[in-house]
Amino acid sequence: MDKSSKIYVAGHRGLVGSAIVRNLKDKGYTNIIGKTHSELDLIDQQAVRKFFEEEKPDYVFLAAAKVGGIHANNTYPADFIYENLQIQSNIIKAAHDFKVKKLLFLGSTCIYPKMAPQPIKEEYLLSGYLEPTNEAYAIAKIAGLEMCKFFKRQYGANFISCMPTNLYGPNDNFDLNNSHVMPALIRKFHEAKVNGLDKVEVWGTGKPLREFLYVDDMADACVFLMENYDGEEHVNIGTGQEVSIGELAQTVKEVVGFEGQLVFNSEMPDGTPRKLTDVSKLHELGWKHRVALIDGIRLAYQWFNESYK
Repeated sequence: MDKSSKIYVAGHRGLVGSAIVRNLKDKGYTNIIGKTHSELDLIDQQAVRKFFEEEKPDYVFLAAAKVGGIHANNTYPADFIYENLQIQSNIIKAAHDFKVKKLLFLGSTCIYPKMAPQPIKEEYLLSGYLEPTNEAYAIAKIAGLEMCKFFKRQYGANFISCMPTNLYGPNDNFDLNNSHVMPALIRKFHEAKVNGLDKVEVWGTGKPLREFLYVDDMADACVFLMENYDGEEHVNIGTGQEVSIGELAQTVKEVVGFEGQLVFNSEMPDGTPRKLTDVSKLHELGWKHRVALIDGIRLAYQWFNESYK
């Protein structure tokens, strides 16, 4: 990419897209475009095609998606599969038709089988059953990365895919009804501290193991791949390090400064028991994460305090 190339970041105001925009600007890219939902409905095929025809972006980061935690995925599976299939299909097809030089599709590690061997290698895709609580979202994301692969194979389109692990940081979703575990914990402990509560309940047993990547590290990896990778196979983006939900909750509790009791509700679902990515491929390409978990949680809580309304 040249510093003056026109770069479209789909989903530029979300957790992922906003971090990619920050990273591009920090690296000196000057021609970055984004559209809000009111300006461009990505589910509307004709609107998307008109946008690509008029703007003619050189590069595309496909970070737009309908996302949510276990509760949201369980409650609205039809919405998750329909909206995500529409968004990515519209953008990938338009990128091909209007001759985008390169596109990066962002998926999620929930695409991998629930009981995949650990750590999870890229090749484990489609080797077993998915986790039922986020199956609709996962199927949509699998379709997206397969579309990129097949457009590359049939047409020679330079469309690549990456699979970030669990992300957190600035512009995260802190709505307790549909957020992921990290922002939910930050908000729960913060509100408990502010309101003088003596305990905080955390869903599940606390035993599942998860991997967390600070979103600005993820963005740096995405730009790195856009600049350096042209392969057909998707690439895992993560830290290669894991922590139990119980340990995570305790760390967030300490960062926030909540001094009450931590209670686990084992009647609520745990989800996948373990999910750790094998990031050896990304390391071999020359990229490694920089932000340690404790530092990332501090940064995320600082942003929450300063910015979340």
